[in-house]
Amino acid sequence: MTPPISLTDEVADAVHSGRAVVALESTILSHGLPPGRNLAVANRLEETVRKAGAVPATIAVLDGVAYAGLSRAQLERVCAPDAGLDKLSLRDLGPAIGLGRSGATTVASTSALAHAAGIGVFATGGLGGVHLGAAESWDISADLGVLARVPVLVVCSGVKSVLDIAATLEVLETNSVPVLGYRTGEFPAFYRRTSGFEVPWRVDDPVAAAAVVAAHRQYSSSGVLLANPIPAEAEMDAELHDRLLAEGLALLESRGVHGKEVTPVLLEHFHTASGGVSLDANEELVVSNARVAAEVAVELA
Repeated sequence: MTPPISLTDEVADAVHSGRAVVALESTILSHGLPPGRNLAVANRLEETVRKAGAVPATIAVLDGVAYAGLSRAQLERVCAPDAGLDKLSLRDLGPAIGLGRSGATTVASTSALAHAAGIGVFATGGLGGVHLGAAESWDISADLGVLARVPVLVVCSGVKSVLDIAATLEVLETNSVPVLGYRTGEFPAFYRRTSGFEVPWRVDDPVAAAAVVAAHRQYSSSGVLLANPIPAEAEMDAELHDRLLAEGLALLESRGVHGKEVTPVLLEHFHTASGGVSLDANEELVVSNARVAAEVAVELA
């Protein structure tokens, strides 16, 4: 029987020996950042994880095989302008692998594959959530359902402000997913450090975060969310953010965009209309999350 995921020798050795490993998603590279910059960010993320004492494991599906840890050639393939990778949530893994396709993994699929590989910590940019108007559309990210049943620590900068943050936090509570604010008492909103919504619990260092995760895993099989605000120096100006968000929402409505296409369209608008400000913010927040994730992974190990 084909194993569920292929590990590089480095990742396999780290997992088997109990050393710190941090999973990294590939959708941010293939669908979230422009060619050229995506490879530079991929390299920076892996370097950041290594500097903090952990092993990076970028996850993707290539030619029907799920990988945890990519070779240099594979990473360049994921970041290539003509890669043509599908965007794979957890529901898409079976079809993509069964049909020999290639794709980049989202929070949901990366979490599931990380768990299959024996990796318990995952760093990303932003979590998916409940979309505005979900009472009519039922548009709720699969990320939340996966967090409810996969025991992986997800380190992110909250959720994008286009989502219904209050409803997102309610769904996480319903599914017994602990939400921790990293050095903050307020849930972050991706490009912005604050959202106006409190977090149930606050931790101020990797030791405390690791202690919570270790304790939670004794009683529950759900994941843990560690919300790490974007670094203050990289935070987007509030007026610019609000203008781009209003424009982006109007764009989504005019195009009739919904489901998994919402985030790519919204990110593209932010990137093009902000003159690169959002790209800088996106890079800095995900690098910060990778560093925090690696520090917590070291403590857990």
